[in-house]
Amino acid sequence: MNEYFDLSGRVAIVTGCSTGLGVQMAKALANQGAIIVPVARRQELIEKVAKEISEEFGVETLPVRCDITDTDMVNAMVDTVMEKFGRVDILINNAGTGAVAPAEDITDDQFANEMNIDLFGSFKVARAVAKKAMIPAKYGRIINIASMYGLGGNKIAGSAPYHAAKGGVVNMTRALAAEWGKYGITVNSICPGYFYTDLTRDTLNSDFFQQNAKTMIPEERYGEEGELDTAAIFLAAPASSYVTGVNLAVDGGYTAM
Repeated sequence: MNEYFDLSGRVAIVTGCSTGLGVQMAKALANQGAIIVPVARRQELIEKVAKEISEEFGVETLPVRCDITDTDMVNAMVDTVMEKFGRVDILINNAGTGAVAPAEDITDDQFANEMNIDLFGSFKVARAVAKKAMIPAKYGRIINIASMYGLGGNKIAGSAPYHAAKGGVVNMTRALAAEWGKYGITVNSICPGYFYTDLTRDTLNSDFFQQNAKTMIPEERYGEEGELDTAAIFLAAPASSYVTGVNLAVDGGYTAM
């Protein structure tokens, strides 16, 4: 029997892995046997996540504090992982932020910060992992977390910098896939729709957003915990070697409308 999604012994770096979707995807990979490196700025949170994953799934973990906008910290983080494990097989570029305001009121600093974290930060991590680990190994799975907002606009919550940054992630994914395919590295993105997390639950449960869900989402609901897991596992799997440059929307059909 082929174990198509077995990730035993594979080393996976997950950025933005202190709360929410990052933790959920890290757990999905751990469930398939992957060694997990939770990365975020808050040391106490990634240590808690690492302990939780290790106890629940019986896999090795290594929490590493890193601000993805700091090139030196990014390089040091990858060096730490390489010193410990000698490899990085999977990268989930999940760290990000989101400025919400009418476009005419967005400040220069808000726009620059969004691009610096969501787009440039994701590139910095991908660059370091590719150069130090994946290109030498002639193998890698890079999964950038973009957004359905990177595939279109929206009328419900003004967030032009977020749209711009995530749209950049979508096409950066294609560019890196084109460049690094010759090294056995696949580069894909997941474009999540509205998902329940601790940070989004109250907003998504408001009457305004609930009505929007019924109008704009074919499934007429938001994503629940676990519904992003199979996309991450699929794109991380060794068997998915001929899937690259793809932007996979997991959005209940939002972008089909």
